[in-house]
Amino acid sequence: MTSEISQMNLEQLLEAIRTCTRCALHSGRTLAVPGEGPANATIMFIGEGPGFHEDRQGRPFVGSAGKFLEELLASIGLQREQVYITNVVKCRPPGNRDPLPNELEACRPYLDRQIELIGPKVIVTLGRYSMARYFPGQSISRIHGQARQVGGVLVVPMLHPAAALHQPQWKATIEMDFKKLPAIIAQAERLSPAEPPPSPQQLSLF
Repeated sequence: MTSEISQMNLEQLLEAIRTCTRCALHSGRTLAVPGEGPANATIMFIGEGPGFHEDRQGRPFVGSAGKFLEELLASIGLQREQVYITNVVKCRPPGNRDPLPNELEACRPYLDRQIELIGPKVIVTLGRYSMARYFPGQSISRIHGQARQVGGVLVVPMLHPAAALHQPQWKATIEMDFKKLPAIIAQAERLSPAEPPPSPQQLSLF
């Protein structure tokens, strides 16, 4: 995390993201998409990157994948306004392509600071690029829905909601993984305060 970003409060951070020029993605954006939700959210969802509708509105998950995400939240008694939603990259990659390593690295300090400021007890990664932040080299098809403790946070890798829209056979899997979240949130509430993240070898699987 750069020293300047590490000193920002949440409002300053979101404004810095909106005006960011740290990588080439800024040149093609309509609006950056910093993220949204309560500043003290218990649960944070981290997707991959803005799509067409997100780029136009400056808000995360407002397209068809966002509608499905809201349905998934409702299935466990949560509303969108109760959770924090963001992405690993804050500007739309051209043609919705996968984010490049340098783009992920340019946005990393922003996401680091968001997590630090909000202090969620549970982080749900949606898709393989956000999963790789915590579990590099892992296969999402193998570890989806399994909460792992990283410091004082439970991290739950899940398939991206868009996967169910493109490949309907994944819909039931995503729905079942979401059904596990209430118990995972309860588990997280009992964890000790956040500590420095352990090495990957020390991660405990729930």
